[in-house]
Amino acid sequence: MIVVGIDPGLATVGFGVIETYENSIIPLSYGCIRTSGDKRTPQRLLEIYTEINELLEKYAPDNIAVEKLFFTRNVTSAMGVSEARGVIFLAAQQRHIPLFEYTPAQVKQAITGSGRADKRQMQEMIRNLLKLDDIPKPDDAADGLSIALCHINWQK
Repeated sequence: MIVVGIDPGLATVGFGVIETYENSIIPLSYGCIRTSGDKRTPQRLLEIYTEINELLEKYAPDNIAVEKLFFTRNVTSAMGVSEARGVIFLAAQQRHIPLFEYTPAQVKQAITGSGRADKRQMQEMIRNLLKLDDIPKPDDAADGLSIALCHINWQK
């Protein structure tokens, strides 16, 4: 099974692609889709949509896991994240790929056993669980991997 984990945002979309094979978990890819604040929102959303489609085309995932929007005080930021989530959901639906959502606390619980784990604990667990030499950079890419791993753990 191949899972794409996505940490949505308008400026940066973190992603991680993981394959489970027998009893192994294999990281296939991770990184970020970045859009420039110099561009208008519709252009940025099109860039996200286009790159997500390329990712889905390349890896043909069985499932997509996306972090649920955690609403903070910054309404403008939350709106941009919501819009980015919309184009990600659209891309998944067009390809008939099941999409699952997880809260930040669910992701932390699935990875570290504690819904209150800090970013450093999460990154170190990702490095250990995926047998990586280094902590994935940037943070958004590590978040994408953690969301994919969360999905794998919740589906067991």
